[in-house]
Amino acid sequence: MCEHNCSCGGARHNWTKEEIIAIYNKPLMDLLYEAATVHRKYHDPNSVQVSTLLSIKTGGCSEDCAYCPQSARYETEVKIENVDMMSVTHVKAQALRAKSAGASRVCMGAAWRNVKDGPEFEQVLEMVRTINKLDMEVCCTLGMLTENQAKRLAEAGLYAYNHNLDTSEEYYKEIISTRSYEDNITVCSGGIIGMGESLEDRAGMLVALSTLNPQPESVPINALVPVEGTPLEDCKPVDIFEMVRMVATARIVMPESQVRLSAGRTQMSQEGQALCFFAGANSIFAGDKLLTTPNPDINEDMQMLGVLGMRIQKPFETHPQPQTVEAADSQYHSLGENPKWTRPNHKIERNEEKKKMVKLA
Repeated sequence: MCEHNCSCGGARHNWTKEEIIAIYNKPLMDLLYEAATVHRKYHDPNSVQVSTLLSIKTGGCSEDCAYCPQSARYETEVKIENVDMMSVTHVKAQALRAKSAGASRVCMGAAWRNVKDGPEFEQVLEMVRTINKLDMEVCCTLGMLTENQAKRLAEAGLYAYNHNLDTSEEYYKEIISTRSYEDNITVCSGGIIGMGESLEDRAGMLVALSTLNPQPESVPINALVPVEGTPLEDCKPVDIFEMVRMVATARIVMPESQVRLSAGRTQMSQEGQALCFFAGANSIFAGDKLLTTPNPDINEDMQMLGVLGMRIQKPFETHPQPQTVEAADSQYHSLGENPKWTRPNHKIERNEEKKKMVKLA
């Protein structure tokens, strides 16, 4: 039994910030050994799950997330891109391309604050049905949604829903002013490091994730990719050993979850990524773009995984495939929902300064 009582009796749901900070700060060799031991107990250490991320609706988001180039509040290159919804035919073609390259999951993202009932959501439901019929796992990240909308996605064949916590509850108010931390409930959830947060903030995020019951099916760990025009454009790149420590700590406190290396891999060497896999990462986003940020080419990833002797995980290895219900046979129907979600009353000075620049342009 490990000293944290985490790897012998299943996942714990009562981690404290102090315990997580102590784990994160262990001598690196001790941390790696413990994380690798936990990883081998719950997962095949030579298996990696490969996902591809599609931006089905890009730009024009009403949120003011300080890291995001898709916010309509900032002047970034995303503004010149097409903001129309991707067609179902295009999504199917992209999914087939990803499947032929080795991906087992398609994650679709739309730059929305929340889901609204209507033609666009009906189109998303058809995308989910289409991809599930290709025998691929389907994940969506569409913003906040209602219970009925969640049921409709599940009925269409959705495998997982993503809504990241981003950071700790305490630091959240320094990043986003247009939604509150309590709005986030999900089965695929992680966060971003490198936004100027403290170690306590990173630990706080892991507390929030690890105390969910059940814990998230997958936990994306992102390294901030600074984008010109956003309030965080001048942040320094995340040191590889910070990423390794974050991955290892996430693995120890969430032993059964998939820990996904997400944004920021273009800044990591293959040796650094290999160290993350040893520390417990067992999933990656593959493809040359993650929504709007650069990512290693999938052929480069396959070559790297081959060198490491890693096996590509097949779809539905960890959870059964959902059954798709056709629209005509659906038990749940549109309720015309467009709820007004809560908005905090505070403002973030650096975000406000970037908004003023857009108005002056």
